[in-house]
Amino acid sequence: MSFSERLRNLMGKESVSGFARRVELNEALIRKYLNGSEPSLQKANQIAMKANCSLEWLATGCGYLYRQAEVVDKNALAVAWEHVTGKPFSGRSADELTKVISGYQFLRTHKKADGYLDTQAMASFLALAQQEEPS
Repeated sequence: MSFSERLRNLMGKESVSGFARRVELNEALIRKYLNGSEPSLQKANQIAMKANCSLEWLATGCGYLYRQAEVVDKNALAVAWEHVTGKPFSGRSADELTKVISGYQFLRTHKKADGYLDTQAMASFLALAQQEEPS
């Protein structure tokens, strides 16, 4: 998958102008990348940070689409859950807890300077993350 294809994937159904505003880059520059141009490391990092994307994935297609902070290590979570509760980590509670942690991490990493927590953006992130989970 090329950079432009990964960028399209990252944008999803968002408009080019909306995405450009979100990552604080010129719309013409985003269109240039969508047409096959490669960004500088500085610009790729800016896109990754503002779009909550892993720079490694954006640049190479390897690793996780989202920054590591948003990826829940389910094995570590299961061990911690079982240690704290003494109960097996399975079923509906496991899925719900994983979503809660993902949502918490998203809000924590996107908290605005004034303390604003964008629950709508978190909901969009969780919906997109749910689509990416292997069946």
